[in-house]
Amino acid sequence: MNTTVFERHHVSQSVLDNALSASVKKPFWVEDAGVDSSLSAFSGSASCDLAIVGAGYTGLWTAIEAKRRHPHWRVIVLEAKDPGWAASGRNGGFVESTLTHGEANGKQRYPDEYEILDQAGLDNLDAIEAAVKEYGWDCDFWRVGSLAVAIEEHEVPWLHEAADGEREILLSADEVRARVNSPTYLGATFAPKDTAMVHPGKLAREMLRTAKELGVEVFRDSPVKNLTAAKESIRLSLDSGVVQALKVALGTNAYPSLLKRFRLHTIPVYDYVLMTEPLTPAQKKDIGWSGREGVADMANQFHYYRITADDRILFGGYDAIYHFGGKVRASYEDRSESYLKLASHFFTTFPQLEGTRFSHRWAGAIDTCSRFSAFFATAHGSRVAYAAGFTGLGVAATRFAAEVMLDQLEGERTWRTELGMVRSLPTPFPPEPLCYPAVQITKAAINRADHHQGRRGVFLKTLDGLGLGFDS
Repeated sequence: MNTTVFERHHVSQSVLDNALSASVKKPFWVEDAGVDSSLSAFSGSASCDLAIVGAGYTGLWTAIEAKRRHPHWRVIVLEAKDPGWAASGRNGGFVESTLTHGEANGKQRYPDEYEILDQAGLDNLDAIEAAVKEYGWDCDFWRVGSLAVAIEEHEVPWLHEAADGEREILLSADEVRARVNSPTYLGATFAPKDTAMVHPGKLAREMLRTAKELGVEVFRDSPVKNLTAAKESIRLSLDSGVVQALKVALGTNAYPSLLKRFRLHTIPVYDYVLMTEPLTPAQKKDIGWSGREGVADMANQFHYYRITADDRILFGGYDAIYHFGGKVRASYEDRSESYLKLASHFFTTFPQLEGTRFSHRWAGAIDTCSRFSAFFATAHGSRVAYAAGFTGLGVAATRFAAEVMLDQLEGERTWRTELGMVRSLPTPFPPEPLCYPAVQITKAAINRADHHQGRRGVFLKTLDGLGLGFDS
């Protein structure tokens, strides 16, 4: 078995301990953006045209787009904790155009409509950029593109296969290191138009502001316990009251769906992240990165990282941890072995930054599905719509999902609702006690591939052939 670059370069324990010693277990984005203290919990009873469960990106986009389409609608959003506190405030801030988890996955799973989906993704990213400008969102939105970097020799040919000279521009080792200076880089592709960077917490905050300005009623600390259908309305039951809605959109993502029939279609997979203190001018000069592109390496177990407006580096990924039973628990967020591994990989990537300390560490649950891209469903006579399964690429795709759900709730046949991706469902994961060992076997196979020149073994090839997979 071969070693990876992160195994070939040892980082001392003292360096790691010093780097992590002052870090707090808290999402930097949420802390930096702050929370809306004016929101209250729902109590009593209310009737509305549209109720939305969840005030992350999915729920907030749905609220905004609903009011744009139907200004007269009464729209109520019910959030279990604070808007944007979960995945929407814990991600890396990569606003990707892809709706299909990348070109390869899209062409494999949706070959007949991939071109439509690819263009729809670009149009969706354009629409997000337009919304940022229209509403004046202060969220550090930069349409700067992204780098896919090769860090092992067997990955270099993949760059040549991916590069088309327009959407994906081939960069040599020297060329990519001139952009971001890491000795691990052997080459890269640069996608200038397909990715924007954003401050996730500020984006959620600004979306909430706009939703409220449009007349949306948003309630915090208001978890919905049950959904039942009556002839005239959908009943959402809370400990503190009840909401009767003509239509309901569910944006709970990694959390158990209120529609029990779809609970096996996603599993919560924990992803771990570190954020550095602001770099000094000398440190910033050492790494370059003036273009502020997003970066991800090309391994199956990959890292993603970016630089912030105040010159911090976010470094995350690699570990994707599924816990038996598929629970979402705060205790899963503090996993020292994942943070130590990330810190070690960080200093392998940027050895010139040895001595840098991390200010924040955190984790979040990703709503992973077996096809890696979002799925859509309706229930109760198309009065309830549901979108989930974004599998780590939901910052942009949630807006597209909002439009799909509104089309479905309005009973409209549109080009979106006719897509095979929208009309089909991913293969569900097996129930416990089968799911946990299945995930572990798949993870082990993925790790073996990374240690054998990226070659996928019989097990992974079988999953590929069946259209099944596990990914973060």
